[in-house]
Amino acid sequence: MHLESAVRPSTVVALAAKYGVEAPSVVGPCRGFREFAGRADLVKGLLREFEDFARVAEEFCVDQAADGVRWVEVTFTAASHEERLGVVGVPLAGVVAGLERGVAATGVGVRVVLDHSRRRSVARMARTVDLALGCEWVVGVGVAGEERYSLARFAGELARAREAGLRVVHHAGEQCGAASVAEAVRVGLAERIGHGVGALEDAGVVAELRDRGVAVEACPGSNVALGVVGSVAEHPLWRLVEAGVVVSLGTDVPLVTGLSLSGEFAAVRSGLGLSDSELAGLAVGGVVSSFAPEGVKAQVVAGVGAWLGTSVGGMA
Repeated sequence: MHLESAVRPSTVVALAAKYGVEAPSVVGPCRGFREFAGRADLVKGLLREFEDFARVAEEFCVDQAADGVRWVEVTFTAASHEERLGVVGVPLAGVVAGLERGVAATGVGVRVVLDHSRRRSVARMARTVDLALGCEWVVGVGVAGEERYSLARFAGELARAREAGLRVVHHAGEQCGAASVAEAVRVGLAERIGHGVGALEDAGVVAELRDRGVAVEACPGSNVALGVVGSVAEHPLWRLVEAGVVVSLGTDVPLVTGLSLSGEFAAVRSGLGLSDSELAGLAVGGVVSSFAPEGVKAQVVAGVGAWLGTSVGGMA
C-alpha cells in the first residue's frame, strides 16, 4: 500500500485545519486513475513538516497492528516530497521517526519501498535510489503511476539498485496489459508486481511470472474503486493462482477504498467465494513473497496455520 493513501481520514481533516485549508474529499470510488491521482496529490499537499510525516507513519503502524498485520512493506514517494517542499531528507527522516515510534509501541514489522512516478525524471529516480541506499528502513525501490509511460529509461538506475542489494517492486498491469507486466519483469527487474492482472491477456507472460517466481500483489478493493474491474466478484486474481503464480492481497489505497487488509480478505471471501484454505493460501503468498527475515516468515506462516487449524508450510 501507499503510505500517503493510508492516512487516516481524521488526520486529513486535522492537517487541513493545521494549515488553514479546506479538507479534501478523498474517500470513495474514483472515475479512473487521473481522478485518483488528483485526490492523492491533495493529501500529499497536507504533508509539509517533519512531524506531519512522522505522525502519519506512527499512526500507520498502530492501524496495521490493530488489523492483525505482522509485517508490512509500505510504499512512500520520498523524492517527490523533497522536490515539492524544496527540502533534502526531511520527508523520509520524518517517516522513519514515526515508524520507530510506531514499531516500538506495537511490535509490527515494517520496511519501506521508495517509489517513483513513471512520468518523472531519471534524475529523480537516481535520488530515490540514493535515498534508499542511505536508509536501513528501506528495503527496495520501484516505479508506479501511469503505465502508458515506459519504465525503460530507468533501467540503469534499477540495475544499480539491484546490484547494491535493494529489492525491486513495480506497479504494472493495472491500467495497461500484459506488455507492461513483461516490461516490468524483463527491463525493470521486478521481483513483485503491484496489481498485475493485465498479465492475463497473455498466457506467455503469466507463465513467465510463474517460472521466474515473480509474485503479484492483487488489490481488488482498489481495482473496483478505480474502475479497473466492476466488482470484487469479477476480479481475476484467482485465475493467476490457478495458473501457478504466487498471489497475495494488498490494500493499495485504503484511504480511498475504506478497506483494511482484513477487509480485503473479507471482500474476496464473499465476492469470490473463497474457502478458508484458499484465503490462507493468499496469506501465505504474501509471506513468501515478502522481503521479511526468514524467522519472521516462519512465525507468520505458523500463525496462518494456527488460524486454519492445520500446517500450511506446503503452501509456500
